[in-house]
Amino acid sequence: MDANQLYEQIRAKKSFLCVGLDTDVRKIPLSLTSKSKHDAVFEFNKAIIDATADLCVAYKPNMAFYEVNGARGWDSLAHTVQYLREHHPEIMIIADAKRGDISNTASMYAKSMFDSMDFDAVTIAPYMGRDAVQPFLEYQGRWAVLLAVTSNESWNDFQTLDIQSPHGDKRQLFEEVLERSKHWGHEGNMMYVVGATHASMLQRVRQIVPEHFLLIPGVGHQGGSLDDVVKYGMNRRCGLLVNSARGILYADGSARFAEAARAKALELQQQMARHLEQLG
Repeated sequence: MDANQLYEQIRAKKSFLCVGLDTDVRKIPLSLTSKSKHDAVFEFNKAIIDATADLCVAYKPNMAFYEVNGARGWDSLAHTVQYLREHHPEIMIIADAKRGDISNTASMYAKSMFDSMDFDAVTIAPYMGRDAVQPFLEYQGRWAVLLAVTSNESWNDFQTLDIQSPHGDKRQLFEEVLERSKHWGHEGNMMYVVGATHASMLQRVRQIVPEHFLLIPGVGHQGGSLDDVVKYGMNRRCGLLVNSARGILYADGSARFAEAARAKALELQQQMARHLEQLG
């Protein structure tokens, strides 16, 4: 999926919502898990997708929630991707894998994510530098999504460390990551993760990468504000993918979970539509 196709989806659906498929088997309604010889994780994902596909432009499975279930988990993930490709091929699929390793290993990760699993994008920890990212940028129509400012509790252990750039000016580490990495790819194959809980920092991010897409986790359950994200992070074409996972997936623990998920997704989509209308 290229940038123009993604923008077309945003305009058509009046949405920049990404639904995180962080499917925890412990939270799946008993109406699914009680069935024998049954892929409850896939069936849950399928119900969520059917309820929200017209309201979002991307899905983001978090790999850990599938890896924890071993081979069955990988099967659930593969079935989910296959279902999306067959029924909603226009929707972006982002592997939240946070890969990052030496180049020959990164090449294998890229091949597994893009060729074997058929994801459109994968999240990457850029700590190891350019050669850990470059293999992901060699695939036409695929995206590397680099962590920049995360939304976890200890995010500022490293990301806000004061450093001196090669040019002698002082900045924080996340700013140097952005400044260096933006030259590795371009706006059509690289995005950045910026947590919604640090929305005011989006101004500083946008000063360095004004045209790149930003993947924004943390709206809703983690306390991030969509209005603040738009205020500080939206660019002239939108340039945002706002992720919501737990707030949508687990809006209701009963057999009516999909209906409740749609209501939460619709609430976000309607807010996004108003912001996009103001963008023009």
